[in-house]
Parts: sequence; structure tokens; C-alpha cells
Amino acid sequence: MKTVKVADVELELFEAGQGSPVLFLHGASGFDQRQPFVAPLSAKHRLIAPSHPGFGKSSLPEWLDSIDDIAHVYLELLDSLSLNQVDIVGCSIGGWIAAEMATKSPERVGRLVMIGPVGVKVGSQDKLDIPDIFAMPQADVQKLLYHDPARMAPDPSKMTDDELAAMFRNRETLALLVWEPWMHNTKLKRRLHRVKAPALFIRGASDGLVSDAYLKAYAALLPNARTLTIPAAGHAPHLEQPEALASAILEFLGA
Repeated sequence: MKTVKVADVELELFEAGQGSPVLFLHGASGFDQRQPFVAPLSAKHRLIAPSHPGFGKSSLPEWLDSIDDIAHVYLELLDSLSLNQVDIVGCSIGGWIAAEMATKSPERVGRLVMIGPVGVKVGSQDKLDIPDIFAMPQADVQKLLYHDPARMAPDPSKMTDDELAAMFRNRETLALLVWEPWMHNTKLKRRLHRVKAPALFIRGASDGLVSDAYLKAYAALLPNARTLTIPAAGHAPHLEQPEALASAILEFLGA
């Protein structure tokens, strides 16, 4: 882990491995280098994983209040790292950020992996595509997030003060970024035709946030995309089925 300054944002940044670069964009729970998918990805690629502004130990300037803002910050991060093109793997809101980046600078994305992504509105206007996780008890949220919540849900009583602080900070920043409109950019779906990269959309079979219909409708908005389902996983297959997910990602990136 190190800290790099991009514009006026102090980004916490993890780098490991060698080979073609892969930018990993985490979901709402943040990034932890101890997570089991990190080793297989960094064994084959140069893995670059920033903590989004307002997550982990990355700063959050007053002007930054949208996913779109983060996409611009990460394009500038690529400039600072002298990377003309990268493959991008994005989880949940990380997938949303990846999609925004790929519409702004299509030539900079080689291949795109979207894991339980959010970011577009595909259903009727009178219903939410993604359940409102801030309007339900946390125990119910865990059931939507995990195939096996009893095994996977974090236990605050076993977390350090720093881990608790990061968890609540991540939650606060998430609300700032996705609240209105809920979990999408109204303009993004009109821009996705610009994406040049082959894309793989992945969903855990037990994902209670991103439905199979939503994932397929999202993928259909890109010119060259296909979908894949990971069994025995929820919204975070990188945590519940890290080996199966890493295998699918590496196969796709090497295709």
C-alpha cells in the first residue's frame, strides 16, 4: 500500500505483480489486499487497486460527489502511471466507475470485467432496479449480499477500531455517491454504445441486489458483452468464490 496524489485527491493505492496491467475497482465494502482473489490475479498481472475517494484511507475533497467524478480521477491516475491502456475489473459500484471510464476514453480499456455492476436504469421508472439497502435492517441487507450470510457477514465485535472506522466511512461515502438518483447515472445508458472493449458481466447466482434480468439488460447496452453466473455466490463472488471468479477473469483477460 502507498499513497499517491491525483489532482487534489490523496489516493490509497495497492500494487502487486508484473505483466499486463489490471485496474481493480472495489465495491462498497472497500479493498483489502488480504482478500483471497488478490494473489491469483497478481500472479499473472500487474494488479493496481486504488481505494476510491472517501473509502479506506483515500481523501474526499469537497467537490467530489459523484461516480462520474471518480471516473475522471482514475483516468488521470492512468496518466500519472503512464498507462495508455489497461484491463479493468470492477465490482458493484466499481463496475459503474469502470463503465463511466470506458465511455469517456474507450481506447484506454483493453478488456472489461463487470462483477455485479450497478450504474444504469433498465426497469420501469416507478420501481427501483436495485433494492434500497439504507431502508432495511442490516441483517436483511446481508441476506441480499451473500449466498451464505452466516459465514460471510462481517462481525463488528471482532473488528479493530480502524476497521470499524473504515466500514462506517465507506457506508457514508456510498450514500453520498449513489443516493439521488439511486444507484445509477441517468445518462450512462445513452453512452455505453461507445465502449470498444470486449466485456464480461459476472453475477453470483444468489445475488439479491443485481438480478439476472438487470445484468443481461445492462450487458445488452454494450456492443460486445456476454454474461456469466458464478454458483454459490451472492453480490460478492470475489469473496465467496474467489478461485472460480479469478479463473473466469484470467481466462477472459487472456482470450
